[in-house]
Amino acid sequence: MDLLLATRNQHKSREFCELLGSDFKVIDLSSFPEIIIPEETGQTFEENARLKAIAASQDRHLWVIADDSGLEVEAFGGAPGIYSARYAGKNATDAENVEKLLRELRARNITGKKRSARFRCVIALAQNGKLRGTFEGVAEGNIVDPPRGIGGFGYDPVFQPDGFEQTFAEMPPELKNKISHRAKAIAALREALGNIAN
Repeated sequence: MDLLLATRNQHKSREFCELLGSDFKVIDLSSFPEIIIPEETGQTFEENARLKAIAASQDRHLWVIADDSGLEVEAFGGAPGIYSARYAGKNATDAENVEKLLRELRARNITGKKRSARFRCVIALAQNGKLRGTFEGVAEGNIVDPPRGIGGFGYDPVFQPDGFEQTFAEMPPELKNKISHRAKAIAALREALGNIAN
């Protein structure tokens, strides 16, 4: 089954390909330069995922998927949340976002178990401008300082999932791809797509 992933983020495209497996051919927006994705103006991950999926699927019979995901830190009331990718500013790098997060945790003297956090991912599925479903996955864990590991992307070097000694950035991809928030959302998506295909 062919799927259009509404992103130009190569890290995300690769992760979706790995997680969906060989039953699906995933192409992203690098193949469709004419598609304009709207700004993420939603107030939740689900609203942002829906915006992107519906926009990218206008006048296309292709199944389109879009996700919005981010880090929710308990001590910050769920921030950075939907602003995770631009936490340190509009064009901030992953390293700048991580540094801002750690700096704020240190400034508030938030340590140990008080650093609980979760990664949340919501995937929207659309076709011909209509939403066909949304799928959510959550990974609970803790923020570590200093960052550890060189794998993954985003906040992976500071996120240690519950029940593991490694951060997402220290894990081999095959382990992260079994337990991550995105893996859980994609598992639900795969099941729905399997029902559609049959």
